[in-house]
Amino acid sequence: MKVKVAVNGYGTIGKRVADAVLKQDDMELIGVAKTRPNYEAFVAVQKRIPLYVPSGKEKDFEEKGLRVSGTIEELISRADVVVDATPSGVGAANKELYVKHGVKAIFQGGEKPNVAEVSFSSLCNYDEALGKSYVRVVSCNTTGILRALCTLNRYIGLEKARVFIVRRGADPKERDKGPINSVVLDPPKLPSHHGKDVLTVLRGIDILTAAVAVPTTLMHTHFVHLKLKHNASREDVLSAFSQTRRIMMVDSSILDAKSTSEIIEVARDLGRPRYDIPELIVWLDSITVNGDEVSFIQSVHQEAIVVPENIDAIRAVTSIESTAEASIRKTDESLGIGRWI
Repeated sequence: MKVKVAVNGYGTIGKRVADAVLKQDDMELIGVAKTRPNYEAFVAVQKRIPLYVPSGKEKDFEEKGLRVSGTIEELISRADVVVDATPSGVGAANKELYVKHGVKAIFQGGEKPNVAEVSFSSLCNYDEALGKSYVRVVSCNTTGILRALCTLNRYIGLEKARVFIVRRGADPKERDKGPINSVVLDPPKLPSHHGKDVLTVLRGIDILTAAVAVPTTLMHTHFVHLKLKHNASREDVLSAFSQTRRIMMVDSSILDAKSTSEIIEVARDLGRPRYDIPELIVWLDSITVNGDEVSFIQSVHQEAIVVPENIDAIRAVTSIESTAEASIRKTDESLGIGRWI
């Protein structure tokens, strides 16, 4: 029997998770929830995805030609798992409804860690989420950092991490965000929140993070400097990354590309849906190893990187796959992760 999945919030993350659920042979997308009759609701209806709305707002949607299948509460009552992809802070408010109906819920990184029993990253702590009722998939930046750190910790051993984040100012569709012509300290006081978020998953690591926001919409980029538990070679680091799913090393000398816009263009030209890159991009040329110190640059497509983690989280809370390896393999094969086309 397939797991019945509802997606509450059909925006940047929600619509991608919904599409990913549709590709899983052990899940059924029973509907998505929207609070406003906008273009995203139109897309859901065009895709023949059942649309659920707040009680009393059905007429607002139907007047715009958007067929409604019921209320959000009705959707939740029919689900085994709800993926809450609502704006930051809204998910915590929604939890009361999930508790009321006894439904498991996956929250996003915009919520505080205490909304869930476990903060989650597939490569790091899948086992901790098995059978839990409430799991929080960490943010896009934290997911990217954790993929790299957990990989090197597993294969070599990690002692200390220093990560400088250059984050995008807004997603492509966000018309009212910036900056427009500035580099914004985010925040001015160190550390940024990302390191604390990493520690909710990978405990005991000495980590310091800092961040700035810049005028781009395409991807985040991180400069990562690590101290390992013992000396390693560059080949050791390359081997660890090459053996790990969801990490893609990009050789800029071969592609003749050295920017996020060119990587996005590759994904666009090769026909990836929405030009999504759910893999962590590690710039191969940047990997430098000196004894027990490792430095490299990585890039994160903020719209896509957490999508496979949400699918794995569904499997973990329902225990339909008991191991990270099995779930990750299944998710990646269904979504084409690790292949450009």
